[in-house]
Amino acid sequence: MRALAAADFRALGCDARLVVTDPDHLEACRWLLEKDLATIDATCSRFRSDSELASLDTAGGRTTPIGALLGEALSVALRAAEATDGDVDPTVGSAMNELGYDRDFTLVHRDGRPVRLTVRPVPGWRRVRLDRAAGTVTMPPGTRLDLGATAKAWAADRAAQMLAAASGCGVLVSLGGDTAVAGKPPEGGWRIRVQDITGHPDEPATGPDTTVAIREGGLATSGTSARRWRRGGQEMHHIVDPRTGRPVRTPWRTVTVAAATCADANTASTAALVRAAAAYNWLERLRLPARLVATDGSVVRTTGWPQERKDKEEAA
Repeated sequence: MRALAAADFRALGCDARLVVTDPDHLEACRWLLEKDLATIDATCSRFRSDSELASLDTAGGRTTPIGALLGEALSVALRAAEATDGDVDPTVGSAMNELGYDRDFTLVHRDGRPVRLTVRPVPGWRRVRLDRAAGTVTMPPGTRLDLGATAKAWAADRAAQMLAAASGCGVLVSLGGDTAVAGKPPEGGWRIRVQDITGHPDEPATGPDTTVAIREGGLATSGTSARRWRRGGQEMHHIVDPRTGRPVRTPWRTVTVAAATCADANTASTAALVRAAAAYNWLERLRLPARLVATDGSVVRTTGWPQERKDKEEAA
């Protein structure tokens, strides 16, 4: 069996990783992936003033033409909102800006000036009218969209399928930890390390971790500890409760979910953080394999999460 081949680079403001089962296709797949992600960034970035998404900031209240790619990305976001009863809502853009997350996270001031936080629900996904057949969207005035909860996972799904079809080999695409696979997997499946503290998969893990194998679909981890900053002594993170417009208060520091697609996995892992104590039973009802790590480091798993290998924190 030939060894897997991997490439790492930055894209969409995060670490991107591409793995293929046929090393001969690595360079071509990387070129296609970087080109595709550059197009998605130019279309869907909240942090680029020249993106198509940013152009909608001043379009509230009127029907606006949009391209097919943005229409697809927004459709995924609205489907996630519907599936989670609004726990994952793309209209949180203004709330994110008010919290200080108004630029690529590498540029966010880690200890900025105080902000006055007001409990205020976001405009709401139900008020966004997307007509993909006509290629238009209509939103309330003052609405700013943020596709961060779904766009990377959707991009990983899209890219994995595209590259597997183009190369004829197995493909794994990971964007900031949102991982999608397609094509024929390697023997034993794709081995993916799940960890609480983000790190390179080829380097020793920092903090609790475990390894699982998947053969299809996607795996995603959402958490409140990776992207944190302070405003006037107040701790902030990037998971916003749409009902308050403020960072969620949750007993979980990370939630990892496996699903039929990476977009579905990330939708569920993000919604689980918002649902707080109710997350476990909700994931069980959906029959989604999940690993939830509490703020004290304790781990619980839903039915279906692999049990073959114990987590390091339990084995110690």
